[in-house]
Amino acid sequence: MTGFLFQLTFLLAAPVWLLMILAPGRKVTDRVAASPLTVLPVLAVYLVLVAPVLPELWAAVSSPDLAVFRDLTASANGAGAVWAQIIAWDLLLGQWMYREGRRLGLSPFLMSPLLLFTILLSPFALLVFLPIRALWLRRHSPERRVHDTC
Repeated sequence: MTGFLFQLTFLLAAPVWLLMILAPGRKVTDRVAASPLTVLPVLAVYLVLVAPVLPELWAAVSSPDLAVFRDLTASANGAGAVWAQIIAWDLLLGQWMYREGRRLGLSPFLMSPLLLFTILLSPFALLVFLPIRALWLRRHSPERRVHDTC
């Protein structure tokens, strides 16, 4: 059962990722990406996985200790719960990046690979996206446009 829930976690998030990567700019994609409710199915799986290991999870987060966390993730439910949490937060991060890219007018040819990178290694993708966003904002700020016309 835990193995099935582990696999299901990503399958529940995949449609949102597919929309953002393969159908950027469509009304349905923009509507779906704007909703934080997309993570609710993933969080439902998280709750099922975390329920049997809630005392161990509480011990791991209330008094962080590497050995306690390692023991938690050594169990199937603990590892599955951590996985579901990662999938949920990665999806929220990807949705924010998608919306920011749309708001800034970044090309889907840039954003789609970046979103794929976010699925795989979100911390690295965020480290790539933030400087791109900062450079775009700097180049396209209203203050800069005033200076450029003088």
